[in-house]
Amino acid sequence: MLLYFRLAWRNVWRQRRRTLIIALAMGVIMSLLILYDGLIGGFEQAIYGNAIQLLGGNVQIHAPGYNQKVGRKPLLPLADPTALTRVAEEHPDVVAAAKRIVTSGIVTNREGAFAVSIIGVEPEREARFSPVAQNITQGRYLGPEAADNVVIGQGLATAMSVTVGDKITMVGRAVHEQTRQRTLTVIGIYDVGVPSVEKGTIYLSLAEAQSLFGLDGQVTEVVVSLRQIGQEPGVVRHLHNHAPGYEVDTWVNSFPELKQTMDMKTGVMGVFGVIMLCVAAIGILNSQMMAVFERTREIGILGALGMKPGGIMLLFLLEGTLIGVMGALIGAILGTLINGFMAWFGIDYSSFADLTEYTALISGRIYSQMVPLKVLQHGLTVLVIATLAAFLPARDASRREPATALHHV
Repeated sequence: MLLYFRLAWRNVWRQRRRTLIIALAMGVIMSLLILYDGLIGGFEQAIYGNAIQLLGGNVQIHAPGYNQKVGRKPLLPLADPTALTRVAEEHPDVVAAAKRIVTSGIVTNREGAFAVSIIGVEPEREARFSPVAQNITQGRYLGPEAADNVVIGQGLATAMSVTVGDKITMVGRAVHEQTRQRTLTVIGIYDVGVPSVEKGTIYLSLAEAQSLFGLDGQVTEVVVSLRQIGQEPGVVRHLHNHAPGYEVDTWVNSFPELKQTMDMKTGVMGVFGVIMLCVAAIGILNSQMMAVFERTREIGILGALGMKPGGIMLLFLLEGTLIGVMGALIGAILGTLINGFMAWFGIDYSSFADLTEYTALISGRIYSQMVPLKVLQHGLTVLVIATLAAFLPARDASRREPATALHHV
């Protein structure tokens, strides 16, 4: 086998310029795919990461039976939520775990009635990771006190024609389905650039929500914020092992439309990347076909000396594979260097934040993500495509009759 490798390596460098051009072409395409994966990872963290925090956190913990009534947002109290948050924050990937009360209701004023999600939060904890707390454009965020204060979105403020200092009436249902009504003062307005969220979600302090809904000292949900998307499975296992008996869900189950969007984007780009590599592999196909034509007499000599057709085919396949190996190495090195540069310096995307509803969640710079597994995956793809591109010329070479090949001019 070593002899075949030595012969293949020597033959690869017979046409140095041609070999280098093909290997470089495949390497550049591979490096662009690596860079794309890194930038997409950065965009996912910047856009989807913020969207996940906005919609309800990476991981949500509820009392048993919650998922059977999830559409109603039931007020099922959690047992020992303080111990639960402590267990969650023991995991190194967890940024913060916060207690919440989440239910639904209606807010009204002279402009009409609007259905909303009502969220009671721990302001001091949520301020560490909540996009709402970081995007207060008018007034201020909530305090820990049980005051009749509310923070609403810009979309709802516009619909209700209210501003900071105005009052709105909120109607909701307490634990035993009693109707509760309270007049609240708008102390802050948030603007995250997502009208559907701004119009449909209001925030109270946890103490105020406990008083209003008859949940003295109790909560209905613990939300867990993680450092990055993709760390959820480890945290879920940690929670099941150290705090069993709760219903633990991740954003993948809670917000499946986000997951579908991400998977669709990844799948489309994966197909596009393979097409790009196949275009570059045409160079290998062309190179090997020319090599078969140029070395017809040599193939005849190898056959006359006793090399079997399978050996001749293996020799040409190895040549294509070696070019693929060079392309993969070039792509891995070049792609990692460029991706590392982008991961260090990032891209200032703030001027494009208003392009779409999703990009409004980007607060500043986008930093590329280093994904070693993707580098390996693209490298293997390059090798497979290079080998397949060399298959037809290799098969043609193996079928040459030695006597006929020796008389080729």
